[in-house]
Amino acid sequence: MMKLYDFLASGNCYKIRLLLAQLEIPYERINVDRVNNETRLPSFLEKNPNGKIPLLELENGERLPESNAILFYLGEGTKYVPTEPLAKARVLQWLFFEQHTLMPNIGPVRYWIHFMKKEEEFKDQIAEKRKLGYAALAVMEGQLKQTRFIAGDTYTIADISLFAYTHLAEMGKFDLTPYAAILKWIEQVKKQPGFISIGG
Repeated sequence: MMKLYDFLASGNCYKIRLLLAQLEIPYERINVDRVNNETRLPSFLEKNPNGKIPLLELENGERLPESNAILFYLGEGTKYVPTEPLAKARVLQWLFFEQHTLMPNIGPVRYWIHFMKKEEEFKDQIAEKRKLGYAALAVMEGQLKQTRFIAGDTYTIADISLFAYTHLAEMGKFDLTPYAAILKWIEQVKKQPGFISIGG
């Protein structure tokens, strides 16, 4: 059975749990408390020298880090990853966008405000991240005005990836009210078979 090194409150970890649930794949969940720096313990660094979660350990002992790489590995050969080359590249396009543009600007703000309770201490960083986060949301809004899902008219791992932090944005005091297409998309993702909430 596969093992998932996981932290419930992490959006990156939630992506993997969501896809595993939708694929109905059993796995063993191993909690790694990122807030208490358990990802920096020598025992974990032996498994992932980059010291980050999620980390998927396959039945043969191989280990795969990086949330979107894990999504791609699990999704390949299923309905959640297209086979046509351009359609598959569109999915990858949005996976890169999520890690480079969306998550780095929405995730930290949520963490500073909701978990650390240090909004005033990080106010300058929050202001910059929020500006960039809203810019990322604007890009998504523009796309979702044209297509039902983020990479086209079919639900894919790109939706799972972007959903994780987008639907949590309000925990970082992002106002999603002006983004009607995003709000509609969030509800569509929640209606997909096998959907589970973040739970942490």
